[in-house]
Amino acid sequence: MRTRLTTAAVATSAALLLASCGSGNGGGGDATDELVGEGSGDTCTIDGTVEIGAALSLTGGAATYGESQQKGLQLAASQLAEKGGVDYDVSFEDDATDPRQGIQVFEQFVNSGVSAIIGPTLSNGAVQADPIAQEAGVPVLGISNTAEGITDIGDYVFRDSLTEAAVIPQTIEVAQEAYALENVVLMYSNDDAFTESGADAFRSALEDNGVAIAEEITFSKADTDFRALLTQARSHNADALVVSGLIEAAIPLVSQARDIGLDLPIIGGNGFNNPTLMQEAGDAADGVVVGAAWNSSSDLPENTAFLQDYQDEYGAAPDQFGAQAYAGLMILDHAIRQGCSAARDDIKEQLNEIEDLPTVLGDFSFDDNRDAVHPAVVQVVEGGSFQVLE
Repeated sequence: MRTRLTTAAVATSAALLLASCGSGNGGGGDATDELVGEGSGDTCTIDGTVEIGAALSLTGGAATYGESQQKGLQLAASQLAEKGGVDYDVSFEDDATDPRQGIQVFEQFVNSGVSAIIGPTLSNGAVQADPIAQEAGVPVLGISNTAEGITDIGDYVFRDSLTEAAVIPQTIEVAQEAYALENVVLMYSNDDAFTESGADAFRSALEDNGVAIAEEITFSKADTDFRALLTQARSHNADALVVSGLIEAAIPLVSQARDIGLDLPIIGGNGFNNPTLMQEAGDAADGVVVGAAWNSSSDLPENTAFLQDYQDEYGAAPDQFGAQAYAGLMILDHAIRQGCSAARDDIKEQLNEIEDLPTVLGDFSFDDNRDAVHPAVVQVVEGGSFQVLE
């Protein structure tokens, strides 16, 4: 599946998605006349069209994340079209939540000559696909890859998503203080890189905060009936249930926990950070705690404007995945305008220079390993929405 979003087209049409069957100008590492402009920053003007590939999970198990990401990227592209100076052509490809499909998508983007790639949606897809871009010298910006080791793939791999290792320690610290945690049951799906990484981070953070793990219970990411496992967890009379799983598991797990009378805090990893949890689980989601890279209550001017623009465009509030995607294209745009070049190596160089850039996520920087550095927040579901846990 391919759709293309050209900023020039967005500026003149209300339709954001256009059918496409090929790519345009190349964006290789060698600086070409079409991809190197004049000026810098807001004065940068590049004559050629800058091709950006977006590999997202638009179908399959992670589709709810990918759909939010696509909307965030569309909104950012439309605003950049109005800004002018640089004309972006964002091509969307569906990796179908399948790492094998993701590999094909990355190969297609690399061969078509895109200047940079955004995505893929899941960390296990990034583990498989990012090496293709690294070998070809194409910058990759992950917008929701939180597993450990992603940026270790190579120096062309970046991400604007905080790692589970960066968010989970703060989540456990705040939750331990709020709920006086002494012992918990840890549940996680053991067939996914993202959720296994999250379990590792939870395990370490619980130990650091003096919280004992009464039992570890594993499940498959395809599981939907958790009643037996939850009954097993209930036998420990734990202070909380700690879960690293994707949203497809989070919804039935939370609902079934309440159905069997397991009325205790449920502390989730980043996979729980989705409004779909509240929409599908209803009142059962109340009391779910999750750390996040973004919260809609932030009063930063960039975030306030983003919330209003997203609501106006889509008739609904954004989630973290939409916010990180929006920030991702804005971060790429900043790097391209600073060097006034969309050549691959120039983008990589300028991404490394980003420090304290104002974004919807807060002041944003990349660390020496090209991982995101910006504030995190701990949330709890109350009355059907995420509130800051204090």
